[in-house]
Amino acid sequence: MSFYRDRVLPVITDVALSGKPNRQARERVVSDLQGEVVEIGFGSGRNVPFYPATIKRVRAVEPAAGGRRLAAKRIAASTVPVEFVGLDGASLPLDDGSVDHVLSTWTLCTIPDVERALGEVVRVLRPGGTLHFAEHGRSPDPRVARWQDRFNPVQKMAFGGCHLNRKIDELLAASGLQLAAMRNYALPGPKVFGYMYEGVAAKP
Repeated sequence: MSFYRDRVLPVITDVALSGKPNRQARERVVSDLQGEVVEIGFGSGRNVPFYPATIKRVRAVEPAAGGRRLAAKRIAASTVPVEFVGLDGASLPLDDGSVDHVLSTWTLCTIPDVERALGEVVRVLRPGGTLHFAEHGRSPDPRVARWQDRFNPVQKMAFGGCHLNRKIDELLAASGLQLAAMRNYALPGPKVFGYMYEGVAAKP
């Protein structure tokens, strides 16, 4: 991993995803979590302050040392134990059916092999377990989607492989997860960056 992706980009991402709409989305998607949780794309720990007391433990997956460093104070202040267990969402070092929930916020856009990562989510979830997600992705507005396609190569280069145009709902359905709830909305700012998919998908 390059110095930029390992040290600089986590700081940029931490600031970029710190706004009020992002905080509100984080609070919503973590509110019903309980028991054993895996968070893929843990980043700088922006979700940590919103963890409910019903969570027994969070196993964090984060490739960037810079993200883990930024998360240290948030983890130290949390009453929920956090344990780093891996670097790659596409290869989770966890047993089959070993967790109650998986959490993913602004992560599925970036994982190179997102299909494999979602396969790992399904594998580690217990039957009836859920993926809680808040992700940006492809807009249903054809004009916005065209601009997302145009900007996507630059976006990937500048932001560590982040895609603007992944269809999150279709990726979830293809993985075998069943959508239990989802809301779509646009974050404030340029439309190409802020079309959101937020909700819960369950393992049958």
